[in-house]
Amino acid sequence: MMNKRLILKKRPSGFPDSDTWLLEEQPIPELKEGEVLIQQHYVSLDPAMRGWMNEGKSYIEPIRINDVMRAGAIGKVIKVNNHSSFKVGDCLTGFGGVQQYCVTNGDNWHKVDEALAPMPMYLGTLGMTGMTAYFGIIEVGKIKKGDVVLISGAAGAVGSIVGQIAKIKECTVIGIAGGKEKCNYLVNDLGFDDAIDYKSEKVILALKEKCPKGIDVFFDNVGGEILDAALAHIRRHARIVICGAISQYNNTTRIKGPSNYLSLLVNRATMQGMVVFDYANRYHEAAKDISRWIQQGQLKSKEDIYEGIENFQETYNRLFSGDKHGKLVLKVI
Repeated sequence: MMNKRLILKKRPSGFPDSDTWLLEEQPIPELKEGEVLIQQHYVSLDPAMRGWMNEGKSYIEPIRINDVMRAGAIGKVIKVNNHSSFKVGDCLTGFGGVQQYCVTNGDNWHKVDEALAPMPMYLGTLGMTGMTAYFGIIEVGKIKKGDVVLISGAAGAVGSIVGQIAKIKECTVIGIAGGKEKCNYLVNDLGFDDAIDYKSEKVILALKEKCPKGIDVFFDNVGGEILDAALAHIRRHARIVICGAISQYNNTTRIKGPSNYLSLLVNRATMQGMVVFDYANRYHEAAKDISRWIQQGQLKSKEDIYEGIENFQETYNRLFSGDKHGKLVLKVI
């Protein structure tokens, strides 16, 4: 049996090009004692993948050259060699990488119930995406009823869930997104109170109009000029959650930091980075709440699914072009 897998061939400078990865086909090795073979159905595409390709200190080790491209994945066990926890037919999710099959001893793989939700949802709303949104806005953002919550990248996988959780917690929610269609989606489909189209509006001016009393919580997925604009409009004791900075990931020059950072001092505000792995022992809490909200119709889950491992790069590019809606997933089988 052969396995198609995507290998990291070089560390990109700026935006990854066609030479960054190599799609190769290799025989699947025989299972050792205590290993399982997972046929992966879907892999997750996330902005964090860009940082994982860089060499240097981060919250996780960089992908090594000639290793399989790191990615969250979900699939089914099709072969077992005396494993204590998993059997053929189990649906598992973990970091299987961008490949069709994964051989593993099962460490850090988790069994999920496909009867409760479709596979792609376990890579999004019920996976790392949902966990990031939940702990980012509740634990780091410390939202409370009546807060004014601003979200950048609000139509993306994490931002769209953050906004819905904030509405469930009875906050006023304003999302920043690119284009009229996405802004309408935030307000009309997800129940945001308002939206700012950064492509057609000056964000710093729009914030004066839409957040006249200031911002209590800013959940940032974008960085750069949008972070700077938000800092100029925060209220006393505001909380800024740094989840990502997608506007800066492909820079070939120095990352642009905020010039309005003294607003943190004036407003006695806090700005804190957030990495979802820090909450691993509490994922079950988030999954329980998120599942209940979905069942009650309070939270919508949207997956944007593309097909073919051969189309990885084209699909990956959508993370940065904005040509997607919700959680980006690639079907590899």
